[in-house]
Amino acid sequence: MRAFAAPAEFLIFLALAALTLPVSVVVHCGAAPPRTTVLPLQRAFPLDRRVDPDLLRARDRVRHARILQTVVGGVVDFSVEGSSDPLRIGLYFTKVKLGSPPKVFNVQIDTGSDVLWVTCSSCSDCPQTSGLGIELSFFDSASSSTSYLVSCSDPLCTSQIQTMSTECPPQSNQCSYSFQYGDGSGTTGHYVSDVLSFDMVMGQSLIANSSAPVVFGCSTYQSGDLTKSDKAIDGIFGFGGGDLSVISQLSSRGITPKVFSHCLRGDGSGGGIMVLGEILEPSIVYSPLVPSQPHYNLNLQSIAVNGQPLPIDPAVFATTNNRGTIIDSGTTLTYLVEDAFDPFVNTITATVSQTVTPIISKGRQCFLVSSRLSETFPPVSLNFLGGATMLLKPEEYLINVGFTEGAALWCIGFEKAQEGVSILGDLVLKDKIFVYDLARQRIGWAPYDCSMSVNVSVTSGKDEFINAGQLSMSSFSRDMLLELLPIGLIILLMNVARAMGFHFL
Repeated sequence: MRAFAAPAEFLIFLALAALTLPVSVVVHCGAAPPRTTVLPLQRAFPLDRRVDPDLLRARDRVRHARILQTVVGGVVDFSVEGSSDPLRIGLYFTKVKLGSPPKVFNVQIDTGSDVLWVTCSSCSDCPQTSGLGIELSFFDSASSSTSYLVSCSDPLCTSQIQTMSTECPPQSNQCSYSFQYGDGSGTTGHYVSDVLSFDMVMGQSLIANSSAPVVFGCSTYQSGDLTKSDKAIDGIFGFGGGDLSVISQLSSRGITPKVFSHCLRGDGSGGGIMVLGEILEPSIVYSPLVPSQPHYNLNLQSIAVNGQPLPIDPAVFATTNNRGTIIDSGTTLTYLVEDAFDPFVNTITATVSQTVTPIISKGRQCFLVSSRLSETFPPVSLNFLGGATMLLKPEEYLINVGFTEGAALWCIGFEKAQEGVSILGDLVLKDKIFVYDLARQRIGWAPYDCSMSVNVSVTSGKDEFINAGQLSMSSFSRDMLLELLPIGLIILLMNVARAMGFHFL
């Protein structure tokens, strides 16, 4: 018979089939005669009955998921919707599944805060409809069999580390919170522990349905923009580095790496990629995080327009108690401190005033443009500690607000910061890979078409994500499955295969 290399899929089939075969175990004890013990096992599917292949595949998926529960580490892939365009949506959001049975919630992606929270069913004044075209969901602890309220005596609530995120009102034993965001909006609620369900990607075609208990907020009161229905969302997914963030909760237990990445698509219908894992791209440059800060602070050192540094004192970017530069995906535009904002706007205006018509519209510096932006507006570079430069195309510092007098009206998308903190929002974060490497305390980025696939690092290899989560087959996942099979079982399978007439190279 012609010899051939047995494929991994065949061995996996034999692994499952072997579980239905009688097994003989020979035990020798000293000089006593050998005894043979026969363990009869019943077949899961009788030979005299046809079995639907879908049933077999479903059984295989359950078994593979049980096998993978012993493997530490993997990548979690989240879908991304939304856009950076403030005239359309002005935010990016993803879906999370909470509770048992799982319920889907649309939550804003926010690297500027720590806590995941969703709206409680008991919130009477919260929006009931959304202008984003999504159906709003509300969390009800009583409807989940795995949910419980976090009490004030819980270590999470009493930890000194969490004093900024937790509080215990005297009239209640529920561990509560109250947050205020930079735009003036706020939320109040209590903490809940329940199951977060997700797809754990172990290889390019190896996906395990996984879940883990996490602590998150249940919002009972909202204020400011959070109460408006036009852009109402189910909650906010905080990706900060605090102990209460989901990324910290999962990575501290070895479920995911201590790194996450995103690629937010700026053009077309928006969307993008969000993974709890490290996106790999050769052109990524890194800058160290400023240590001991509540946000993702970077050391911005200078700004250049068309390669020429602006006359800005680097001290205005220095990180102190009320100064610095942070990365925040929950902010739509970008904010510069006054000492940097004025030179930036003045230089852009002076550079293009001969080819476009500068005008002031609603207090903003705008331009009537009848040609392509790249032919008129200069590139801008933000220069950070460590030699990392973030290059900005005109579309990444301008926003289109419509048409007038037969020309496109583009306005400066940077705002003047009211305080001493510069904030890099979605306007400059879009169309780039961003890697938040919390283990090495650094952030990296690279220009990228976020509608394309990306490579993501796993503990023992590299996997290809196709269109933010659609995976293709590779030998990596098959090899890993083989490594999970016990050596004794593999030997048994080879003997069974030889008995069936198969030969191995």
